[in-house]
Amino acid sequence: MARRRTGAARRWALVVGLVAVLLALPSVIGALPASDAGTPAADLRRAVLASADVPFAGYAQSAGGLDLPVGDQLTSAADLFSDRTTMRAWYRGPADWRVDVVAPTGETGVHADPGGTWTWTWERAVATRTAPSPLALPTAPDLLPSALGRRLLSEATDAELTRVGAERVAGRDALGVRLRPADAASSVSRVDVWVDEASGVPLRVQVFGADGDRPALDTSFLEFEPTTPPAEVTAFDPPADAELREGQDAQLLQSAVRAAEDGRRVRLPAALAGLDRRTIEGAPRSVGLYGRGVTLLAVSPLPGRAADGLRDALVRAPGAVVDDLGVRISAGPLGLMLVDGEDGPVLLTGTVELDALAAAATELVPAW
Repeated sequence: MARRRTGAARRWALVVGLVAVLLALPSVIGALPASDAGTPAADLRRAVLASADVPFAGYAQSAGGLDLPVGDQLTSAADLFSDRTTMRAWYRGPADWRVDVVAPTGETGVHADPGGTWTWTWERAVATRTAPSPLALPTAPDLLPSALGRRLLSEATDAELTRVGAERVAGRDALGVRLRPADAASSVSRVDVWVDEASGVPLRVQVFGADGDRPALDTSFLEFEPTTPPAEVTAFDPPADAELREGQDAQLLQSAVRAAEDGRRVRLPAALAGLDRRTIEGAPRSVGLYGRGVTLLAVSPLPGRAADGLRDALVRAPGAVVDDLGVRISAGPLGLMLVDGEDGPVLLTGTVELDALAAAATELVPAW
């Protein structure tokens, strides 16, 4: 009898061992060394830009380390860059995708089509329709590695790019390319993008500030499959009992538009802090955008009421600089400055150093 029990125990131990091995296989495979194809950095960038038409399904997380003292005016955008965001994604093309933001309280789905996006908050049964806008704050889908990687590499020059080996990301071989901005005003020291060798889709993106060894933003796919999701997964029709709403810009963007409509004008020069002005189709003329790639500076008028709350939050922020030009702060690679112009307050914000914000404010003053 003892021999039988011993034999049975050995057999069960063997079965348990085999099950443990099978369960461990995905993590073991994910930990295997990545194969580096030796692809040049410029070729990787081209592969990333060409990946906009590559369909996929995936599961991703982004983690931000920025503490933005913006009060109630930019709460949703600030949360994206200071918290952990978990997303499920189904991507059929640039105008046909779905991203579900997963939170402890439930899920919010964003569905894109050629006319804009539907945001479905199922707990409240609210469907919000948002048309494309030249003045749009970042949302969770913008933090997917696939979207963010393309955006950050879109205007990089070959001289700004180097290779940084390979890693295993989401169980796939990912080739690393590093972007070091050439603009002296930039507050971003580097951006590391890990690109799926097979599809060219960015699988992980890390953004580092000028004075940080840890990424200010780290977003990565945990699961990734280059397959075409069914059309019914990305499509959305509001349920008959849903509350329908029109999408609205964040408070500060609305304030900028109202200031322009009320006759507020900021005479913007062709360059600020060494950054050339860009053209924003459809934006008010008093809203300016300067720079390229990962180094951008935005200038916008604000009504006094909107500026008061922001000024109070900025003054209380650690490391705030208050002088005759106004108040300015940095949160990782992001800088914000509120300037009191002749015709009212003006907001400067972007991925530039505090000295660059001060220089831009000084250059704006004569234009007023």
